Amino acid sequence: MDKQPVLFEDLGIIPYQEAWDYQESLLKKNVTIKTTARAQIPPPDPFQTSTVHHLLFCEHPPVYTLGKSGHISNILISEAEMERLGISFYRSNRGGDITFHGPNQLVGYPIFDLEKFHTDIGRYLRNVEEAVIQTLQHYGIKAGRSAGETGVWIDADKPGAERKICAIGVRCSRWITMHGFAFNINTDLDYFSHIIPCGIANKKVTSLEVELGSKVEMDEVKTKLKESFAAVFSIQLI
Repeated sequence: MDKQPVLFEDLGIIPYQEAWDYQESLLKKNVTIKTTARAQIPPPDPFQTSTVHHLLFCEHPPVYTLGKSGHISNILISEAEMERLGISFYRSNRGGDITFHGPNQLVGYPIFDLEKFHTDIGRYLRNVEEAVIQTLQHYGIKAGRSAGETGVWIDADKPGAERKICAIGVRCSRWITMHGFAFNINTDLDYFSHIIPCGIANKKVTSLEVELGSKVEMDEVKTKLKESFAAVFSIQLI
């Protein structure tokens, strides 16, 4: 079977709400297409529907986002302190707990119709993790997973040394995904000291810069990550 086309967009630095609204608009278009198709008798094969896959890359101004299953107590500073530090806050409809988005962090939002891949959220999450893991391999960094904890980790099997380099939180409607991952590249990790990242206490957060000991070209990481996504999901980015 030919590789599925995915429309790629680099949105640059964009406010969190603006990116969220854009994702919602793309998801709703796909849901409408699927709803209309299923009204046909007989309904078409999912692969024959005209839903469109998207992959969005961006960076956000400093913002904390709290997932549906998150606890507000995992934010360790007041609203006034967030305002003083120039950090926005949103309650998100994604899964997961509290996380940070900010400059020099590569945020990715796949808007995929999983009925054209596999109707398995767990498998989808593992594939997103795998794309990041393969990208890190390019930089000589061995990363992996932590049992029961979504995301990409380094030294997950070494108590006291575990550190997360990429957080993942998604929403899925009619098997259309939105939200996605936050991959720390040259990110200022001080922002994470004001929260309990992902609600996981006593584990660290890291970045590609910290692990390599020097800053990394963001465009280079984007190129490598796009290649990894294309390979893992067997897609063609357009």
